[in-house]
Amino acid sequence: MTDHRSHKFGRRSFLASGAAFLSTPALAQTESGTTEVERDLGEAVVRNISSFRSLEWQPYFSNLNNGAVLVDVTSRALHYWSGDGSVYKLYPTSVPLTEDLTRRGRTSVVRKVDGPSWRPTPSMKKRNPEWPDYVGPGPDNPLGTHALYLGWTYYRIHGTHDTRKIGRRSSNGCIGLYNEHISELFELAKVGTQVLLI
Repeated sequence: MTDHRSHKFGRRSFLASGAAFLSTPALAQTESGTTEVERDLGEAVVRNISSFRSLEWQPYFSNLNNGAVLVDVTSRALHYWSGDGSVYKLYPTSVPLTEDLTRRGRTSVVRKVDGPSWRPTPSMKKRNPEWPDYVGPGPDNPLGTHALYLGWTYYRIHGTHDTRKIGRRSSNGCIGLYNEHISELFELAKVGTQVLLI
């Protein structure tokens, strides 16, 4: 007879440690050098959304070939333009916890996965050795329902089952969207869609 307690304990301890991690205030250095404190994810946060506005694509891209995605880490927004310019979408996002986890620059969508699996990066595993080596698709998966894999190793635009993360510094480097938004973006974006993080 197989004892499943160790598997359940491992999963429970992963979820518990994740919950503990999420309830710890996140500290991040802002551009002015002051410390920004992200409050407990269980608390409601009221933000000034004046910087969350629609943008034109021309200052950021020379063309819209294959469509274009702009992620503005400061305003915590993702902008999408279709290749013919007829579709524009603006979504709120989660962003990396700290500047050292944040990657900026140009890349592209290299792979699309409906129902992604998740593995912690080596640096995540080093910081959190109790985390599992693998989480399959489903409600416990940190990548939510869909993922757009970028040309940079370990970087994704993906969904999240934890809606409290959106609008916050809460990721280890990826850009997170509500599951309903990543599902929509997943249908719009193609392999080859341009991506710029600023």
